[in-house]
Amino acid sequence: MKELKTTRRSVVRERAVLVEVILKGDADGPAAGLHSPSKDGRLRPGHDVHRDRLEELGRLTEAAGAEVVATITQRRKEPHPGTYVGHGKVEELARLARRHRAHVIIFDNDLSPAQVRNLEAGTETKTIDRSELILDIFASRARTHEARLQVELAQLEYLYPRLRRMWTHLSRMEGGIGTRGPGEMQLETDRRLVRRRIADLARKIRAIDARKKREVRARAGLLRIGIVGYTNAGKSSLLNALTDAHAYVEDKLFATLDTRTRAWPLPYGVTALLSDTVGFLRDLPHHLVASFRATLEEAIHADLLLHIVDVSTEHVRADVAAVEAVLEEIGCADKPQILLLNKVDRVRESVRLDLALLAFPDAVAMSATGGQGLERLARVVTERLLGAEKEVTVRASPRDGRFLAWIDRHANVLARAVENGEIVQRVRMPERLVAEIPRVAEHTFAVTAEP
Repeated sequence: MKELKTTRRSVVRERAVLVEVILKGDADGPAAGLHSPSKDGRLRPGHDVHRDRLEELGRLTEAAGAEVVATITQRRKEPHPGTYVGHGKVEELARLARRHRAHVIIFDNDLSPAQVRNLEAGTETKTIDRSELILDIFASRARTHEARLQVELAQLEYLYPRLRRMWTHLSRMEGGIGTRGPGEMQLETDRRLVRRRIADLARKIRAIDARKKREVRARAGLLRIGIVGYTNAGKSSLLNALTDAHAYVEDKLFATLDTRTRAWPLPYGVTALLSDTVGFLRDLPHHLVASFRATLEEAIHADLLLHIVDVSTEHVRADVAAVEAVLEEIGCADKPQILLLNKVDRVRESVRLDLALLAFPDAVAMSATGGQGLERLARVVTERLLGAEKEVTVRASPRDGRFLAWIDRHANVLARAVENGEIVQRVRMPERLVAEIPRVAEHTFAVTAEP
């Protein structure tokens, strides 16, 4: 058997065979499946939602720089404990890998270290699972020091129990002054070094987390909005359209790994802080979610989440359910949300958009790149954050210039007059701003709600 090349931890420019195992109970219905949401208005994974897993795995593989040369699917009641697929399928995979000169076999399912070893022995081909593929993509996308630390921690926590399969010299005993005990194997040395590095990275990320929390606390009193959504749904494009942030945008998975926060001017002279976040994914590896918790701090502490979904795809419900599963994992499941049906200009069949709006009647149809629906989005966000508009009459002293300027900036003035030495204005403004008037006014004032 030829020697396995398992020391390279990427699939760059390799030829890949993709494997999907559908287990009993997995959702395997039609991809579109646009039906009414549950009673609470939220979707949960497993409720008549499905995404073409091999198609997504293929996009992930291409995002990692590899070429998909073949795919294979098997249905099983439960995974085989030794190889996940049956022995016959292992032999078929070996033949397929030889025929297509494949460098790597990629499973859509998560594999145990023993299953990976057995599959590599049976197919004579490097084998990885979906989690390792995603970690590889994150490693290639990380640009900032913070993102690199988080990705490295997630990779080490994933690889630690799998170190044994990376070594072919386990019987060789090594010793060294100040580095290892007498008779300690190389594997144990590496495990000790990895544990030490994991502890060091965790300490650095805790410091980042503390700094993020201080930044969030410093913004207390400001309106905070987080953009969340499936990877490549258009989060960075929306941030650019609303704030001129000039964030990096590319039509590929996980183009953005770092949080960006920009000021977004809303109606009534209000400014909110709008934050982009890392894209979510179906069954996002737990280690990755935990490592990127500091990056997701903006979403965790946001007053409102803009949940953006690509409505031009055939798996809108599946994407929404996947994002809500991650939000639940980071403790944001009950945070106020507005669902945005993005890329309406790319919907080829209008009936698809109609079905999406029927399934999500409160959603905002829009296009981040085309500009459709952005004005309505601003109005909807303002109402959710500041309450419904109210028409009131405000009486103020002409000496209170600061208050009168505040009214001009934050209200829609419908009429203005002078009565008994007072400035009387009939204005329209959100409920929350009306409640702010006593704090702003410096002299005698009166507010009367219009009938």
